[in-house]
Amino acid sequence: VRWESKKLLFIELRDGYGFVQCVLGGELCATVDALELHRESSVAVTGALRRDARAKEGFEVAADYWELVGRSPAEIENVLTHESNPDILLNNRHLVIRGTKASAVLKMRSVITQCFREHFFGAEYTEVCPPTLVNTMCEGGSTLFKFDYFEEPGYLTQSSQMYLETAIAAVGDCFCILPSYRAEKSSTRRHLAEFHHIEAECPFIDFNELMDRVESLVCDVMERVEKKAGPLLKMLNPDFKVPKRPFKRMEYVDALTYCRENDIYKDEETKTHFDFGDDIPEGPERKMTDKIGEPILLNRFPASLKSFYMKKTDDDQRLTESVDLLMPGVGEVVGGSMRIHNEDELLAAYEREGMDPAPYYWFTEQRRYGTCPHGGYGLGLERFCCYVLAQLHVRDVCLYPRYRGRIRP
Repeated sequence: VRWESKKLLFIELRDGYGFVQCVLGGELCATVDALELHRESSVAVTGALRRDARAKEGFEVAADYWELVGRSPAEIENVLTHESNPDILLNNRHLVIRGTKASAVLKMRSVITQCFREHFFGAEYTEVCPPTLVNTMCEGGSTLFKFDYFEEPGYLTQSSQMYLETAIAAVGDCFCILPSYRAEKSSTRRHLAEFHHIEAECPFIDFNELMDRVESLVCDVMERVEKKAGPLLKMLNPDFKVPKRPFKRMEYVDALTYCRENDIYKDEETKTHFDFGDDIPEGPERKMTDKIGEPILLNRFPASLKSFYMKKTDDDQRLTESVDLLMPGVGEVVGGSMRIHNEDELLAAYEREGMDPAPYYWFTEQRRYGTCPHGGYGLGLERFCCYVLAQLHVRDVCLYPRYRGRIRP
């Protein structure tokens, strides 16, 4: 709301589809409602749309009639300011999302999600809806959210992967887009307690085909997003470009060598290098990715670093047919692997990890009744959105983010 004079008032209107400047002149300004008009008021306007180079959008609405539908009090001007800290912004997220940038991010997240579905349906995948209340773990017990499920122990799902594995025998290639939950103690810019997980599972493929599919998914979705919502995308990320294919493929052992040769350390203070079997954490991993400057399909991780269900490589039983897609500026966006499809190997994996196989009987029997080689992956939608939309923090691409210390509003 901006007064130019006593008889000229400019209002920026938002209707959910976009923004436009509205001009109220003459007697339209000479009302109590006009004098008491504040940000976030709801109005109904009738007028003519006309071009005006001075307007931000290149045109404006010249009002013939307007009325106040929902009043906003004067205090709104002090709720949020340019100096508001992150906690204030998050406590008032219901107001923040009305802003130009935040609303654009939400719109683009919707477009991106739509493009993922279009990719999968175009490749004849079937969408399935696994449960998110479960009695088994998929990614280790340290990040499980536990709750009482009618006097039985239950968990919020860490991943829908195991349920997707059972679906491939029924429908073939399949996917889901559902929330996953991790009781992460991390408070980094890429971690959430609740995130949306785009997961897919594919029968009768090998490891190279799996990596090809990950690469195809990422590039095809980005191409679809640019085609469908190019102007809005460029407003948020003027430098956006679809990554060139093929992606760089780097084995874990080669990443260790790269870190050693480029002074990327396990411990910066002591200048300790990474050794085989070490996990490369977020900081050094992102430093390596940003230095290389292109997407990396980092693959063949040690079995000791990966989940129990991942298939080991034929030429080296220390390694797994596993892959992480690393994107510059964001880090890991996709994690995938070929799965153990032999029942005896899976039972041995349970024993090695000290897991009771009884609750996983349905997962085990997938290997007993007509098994086949298969693999799949999970993509974090929020991290992907951060990359495409050039957003620094995953919480900025969520409607209401959930992470350690944040469960409101």
